[in-house]
Amino acid sequence: MINNQWSIILIGAGNVGHHLGKRLYEKGLHIKQVFSRTKEKAQALAAEIQAEALTNLSKIDPNADLYILAIHDDAIPEVASQLSLNQKLIVHTSGSTPSTVLQPYAQRFGIFYPLQTFSISKEVDFEQIPICIHANNKEDIIFLENLAKKISPKVYRINDEQRAILHVAAVFVNNFTNHLFQIGYNILEKENLSFDLLRPLILETAEKIQEHPPAEMQTGPAIRGDEATIERHLLYLEKFPEYQSLYELLTKSIKKP
Repeated sequence: MINNQWSIILIGAGNVGHHLGKRLYEKGLHIKQVFSRTKEKAQALAAEIQAEALTNLSKIDPNADLYILAIHDDAIPEVASQLSLNQKLIVHTSGSTPSTVLQPYAQRFGIFYPLQTFSISKEVDFEQIPICIHANNKEDIIFLENLAKKISPKVYRINDEQRAILHVAAVFVNNFTNHLFQIGYNILEKENLSFDLLRPLILETAEKIQEHPPAEMQTGPAIRGDEATIERHLLYLEKFPEYQSLYELLTKSIKKP
């Protein structure tokens, strides 16, 4: 069982660590220490969640119940190797890094992955965020599942292979679509038009797929087979060769049965 006496060490105070730490604290969990290489980040988050701020890994308390690494993927092995937590449960929050990256440094290891895009400056609704968990033994899976249920009703047991697949799909629907938003922004800025004209369209597109498969909601010249419009668009995009190539690629992909 999860109770308020359990102590958690949060390693990382960036986008994920900031929001995760605040949510755990809001739900009554005890975050004992917050580590960040950036003193200001460690102190800012620690002050919000009544934790001790650290910038030195050697001062991490070795007697806590859970250690959460909310850090960049390439830093996970380096940091884990410095913790000496062989008997303690250590997890990371990465979507793409396998849990086994922690195996050389701990007997108990796993994943605590909130599937969302995070920015420190924007609040998020954890009630809507899936939390994906995994561990290398049944008892810790149950523990992480119970912990996740404290902060979100959407909790999933996802193994390393499934999470890697999920992360690929997430890149398509989040990172790539955001890049397409930026392309639209760039085109309008070039032509002295406001991106505000597109914001309602972006919201409507996202809202439609909350209730329907994306394929059923597909609109536009490619799905209609409107070759005249496509040619006009491609002619305009000659001034943006990179965007023209991307337009052709995406149009071809949409046309595929």
